[in-house]
Amino acid sequence: MAALGSPARTLRGLLRELRHLSAATGRAYRDTAAYGYLVKAFSAHRVTSEKLCRAQQELHFQAATYLCLLRSIRHHVALHQEFHGKGERSVEESAGLVGLQLPRQPGGKGWEP
Repeated sequence: MAALGSPARTLRGLLRELRHLSAATGRAYRDTAAYGYLVKAFSAHRVTSEKLCRAQQELHFQAATYLCLLRSIRHHVALHQEFHGKGERSVEESAGLVGLQLPRQPGGKGWEP
């Protein structure tokens, strides 16, 4: 199993992702149910002695996995918005994207005034 880092760092990362998600809705992230749940869960599983606590490690692993999911979704959405196609383009628009112009036919087939 890879090193997870400290639980406080994972909690800060999760709260940072909540801020990113709540920025879209306009609500403060501290008013969400997810914020209350995360703070309560991390404080309930805090290590208070030197003994090994399996539940605390399991919570930390799940939280780190969820943090990875939230970051990946945010990066995916950003990449999708940046590189997503705008639908079907006309031949003229496609030629203009690469700096070309279509030839004009004066009269005859395909001539439109």
